[in-house]
Amino acid sequence: MPPRFYNPIIWGLPTLAASAWAYGSTLADTAERWNSDPQYSHGWLVPFFALFLLYHRRGFVPAAGFSPRWWGLLVILLAAIARVASVILYQPWLDAGSLLIAVAGIACTLGGRAGWRWAWPAVLYLGFMIPLPYRLQFALGSQLQSLATRASTYLLQTVGVPAISEGNIILLSKERLGVVEACSGLSMLVTFFALAIAFALVMRRHWLYSLAMILAAAPIAVLANVIRITVTGILYEANQNKIAQVLFHDVAGWLMMPFGVALLALLMIFLDRSHRVRPATH
Repeated sequence: MPPRFYNPIIWGLPTLAASAWAYGSTLADTAERWNSDPQYSHGWLVPFFALFLLYHRRGFVPAAGFSPRWWGLLVILLAAIARVASVILYQPWLDAGSLLIAVAGIACTLGGRAGWRWAWPAVLYLGFMIPLPYRLQFALGSQLQSLATRASTYLLQTVGVPAISEGNIILLSKERLGVVEACSGLSMLVTFFALAIAFALVMRRHWLYSLAMILAAAPIAVLANVIRITVTGILYEANQNKIAQVLFHDVAGWLMMPFGVALLALLMIFLDRSHRVRPATH
């Protein structure tokens, strides 16, 4: 039993502050990536939503259930080992990932198993703020580029626009529409996964609902990117080049977010209604 004066929040705040100081350079590099790379601009929102999750789950475990445990220090030690390994192997993503392990260790050290049961969704959700390893990002981006190019070309042909794909370039009758790495849809994929998991964590539904929403994130991201490229191609073909450029590079990035949220909401409504429907009995 912890002493009566023990309060995990009072002890946790200075501990987290010390961790933020220790990881200051890592957090600064990560924030710079959020600023400079559009694929990770959502990273600014992730810590705030993680805090919301902690607040949302505040009644999940009674305060009396929190108790400090020494084995949590082993998790913190694992974070330190991962950080040293990131320097030796020159893997910045491992350094950033070790921060999540450190936060998990702090939760376990200050709150034991109860602390981990309360904090694990927020800790895991922080993973969305960490940029992907370069090789994984390149592999996913190239596959998404190819898929978006082929699907957009097919859709343009379907609506009557002459289009041929050559590599990651769509040849229209008057323009060449390049699906570059920034337009691969990787940003939408990561963002929609973050949205889907956020919905699944906040909305209290059966686990099958949550799984369906998470699995739907990838198709929604691909569909949103294909629609963006297709509409841009149609505008180019209609000699609306200025509008097409603004849509392709600026406006669409903002429009696709509510589009994805709307599709996720429609999916949840569909699942709710299909669950309520019962076959007639005779």
